[in-house]
Amino acid sequence: MKLLQTPLYKECQQLGGKMVPFANWEMPVSFSGLIEEHNAVRQKVGMFDISHMGVLQLKGNNLKRALQNLVPSDLFRIGTGEACYTVLLKENGGIQDDLIIYDQGTSESQEESIIVVINAARKESDIQWLNLNLANDEIKISELMPEGALIAIQGPQSIEALEHILKEPLSNLPRFGHRTISSKSNPNLINAKESIFIARTGYTGEEGFEFLSSPETARSIWKNLINYGVTPCGLGARDTLRLEACMHLYGNDIDLDTSPLEAGLGWLVHLEMPHDFIGRKALEKQVEEGTSKKLVGIKIQNRGIARKGYPVLHNKENVGIVTSGTWSPTLKEPIALAYVPSEIAKINTQIEIKIRGKIHPAIIVKRPFYKRSF
Repeated sequence: MKLLQTPLYKECQQLGGKMVPFANWEMPVSFSGLIEEHNAVRQKVGMFDISHMGVLQLKGNNLKRALQNLVPSDLFRIGTGEACYTVLLKENGGIQDDLIIYDQGTSESQEESIIVVINAARKESDIQWLNLNLANDEIKISELMPEGALIAIQGPQSIEALEHILKEPLSNLPRFGHRTISSKSNPNLINAKESIFIARTGYTGEEGFEFLSSPETARSIWKNLINYGVTPCGLGARDTLRLEACMHLYGNDIDLDTSPLEAGLGWLVHLEMPHDFIGRKALEKQVEEGTSKKLVGIKIQNRGIARKGYPVLHNKENVGIVTSGTWSPTLKEPIALAYVPSEIAKINTQIEIKIRGKIHPAIIVKRPFYKRSF
């Protein structure tokens, strides 16, 4: 199967991006090097081509109420111009995907509009799931700008960099806020019929933005950001950044066999709301009876690096499995996430990780490993 290429593929190649297969796409894993890219985002500003991700447009009457049936988070807590992170669930409480829902409000005809950003590897499955459980005569599901480019600009200097290039004030946009920038305010960057969707979200634990535009506009903005001094970053730094911030990676830390309560995402579950949703009964049962496993943060107490699939031991017995692990460039020590039995999922519990046949001492710690004060 031939790998797909994003609209920014050539731009990434020209900057020396090392391309690798990822979720059926050919994506840059690094440019100047993982550590340099990671530190650029933590200390200044970096950007990522994330055009491989799925961006869906949902439109229709009573849309939010219908979508509420598919997620455990109360969607009526957000209004026009606001967004929330949540999960799609199966009947067993397992996670179909994690996603961000952006409320675009209601038109004069009472048609509601919502944008949903989903994981690349789950795109086809998610669209099938939404069509099966959501689409009807009143609700339409389509891809928003299927040929478009999605770019993430992340880091403490992201506002400064993006405002300089877009000539658009962004500091007044709240976290998880979003809006559309029209060509009227950006005549030099956007053609007369185009607009940019921009949101103050991200996947690094830093201040940041993500924007969706036409390929032509994205290439122009990408080049201008490079000239401004923004560091291009690849999948390698994206993974170390999100793991330090304990942001889940679908297929590693969450999947069809894990619930949000097991994955430490209980804050997404609003059982107090009166709405029913797929998976509610399973989650209510887990709340009543407790879960058999929990996702925990782990620090290895030497230089061994745990990777996905490595066994977790307690009192010399296999009790769990590592889901994600890396060397933390910020903390300068090895960190990992793993599922372990709920009875030992307590901070300061001493455990061991088997790394390439050798036992390494480790300890369960509070998550996240890294947190910036916004």
